[in-house]
Amino acid sequence: MKFTVIGGTGLIGSQVVQKLTAAGHEVVPAAPSTGVNLLTGEGLDQALAGADVVINVANSPTFDEASLDFFRTTMTNLLAAGERAGVRHQVILSIVGVDQVPQLDYYRAKTLQEDLLRQGPTPYSIVRATQFFEFVNAIMSWTSDDKTVRLPATRVQPMATADIVDAVVEVATGAPVNGIHNIAGPDVFALDELGRITLAAQHDDRAVVTDDNAGMFAVVNGDVLIAGPDAHLASTHYQDWIKSAR
Repeated sequence: MKFTVIGGTGLIGSQVVQKLTAAGHEVVPAAPSTGVNLLTGEGLDQALAGADVVINVANSPTFDEASLDFFRTTMTNLLAAGERAGVRHQVILSIVGVDQVPQLDYYRAKTLQEDLLRQGPTPYSIVRATQFFEFVNAIMSWTSDDKTVRLPATRVQPMATADIVDAVVEVATGAPVNGIHNIAGPDVFALDELGRITLAAQHDDRAVVTDDNAGMFAVVNGDVLIAGPDAHLASTHYQDWIKSAR
């Protein structure tokens, strides 16, 4: 099969490209560095020529209100280019519970992206994943100083990007779901607890202060970021991963 991976040079996309290539597929990584501009459409027709499946893991450069315009424009351009190219399956990576957190601009933007895909002309699959292990340090950095890290007790169920890649590839090489495929890590943590585990593993002596007003995830209510019973659970545990990631 021939795949075009939008965002194919990023954290997830580069791994998807590698895994599909190793399996013997023809893969075109599409990104600004390869001459593809999702916002203007430049290079899209060439990148999608002959593609059976498009996998879109491109991300907005910001998490604010501007992300709405980014996903509206890029999804519209990609669907139109896919229809011209005769693409048979469009796959996007989204977030578990994304439509339950309208307080966050970025989550509303990803929900818009999902809605546009559903309304589009091509059979599709939405892979919704929980938060990435690799982003825990970034989340802590938003509300930290030299002595403390302030985090809410929001419940999360994070997973390794390698497991996300496996799921994206599995869905993309199969028949379109025409719906949502949920994936999550095997363990649920309060975010402040996850911060303490991370700092201990990294021999960082800063204290985690539980603050339910701290950071982006403070506005999340209840367990909306926790996968439901239909989710496919990955096998990599955070405590094992953080030891090897040091």
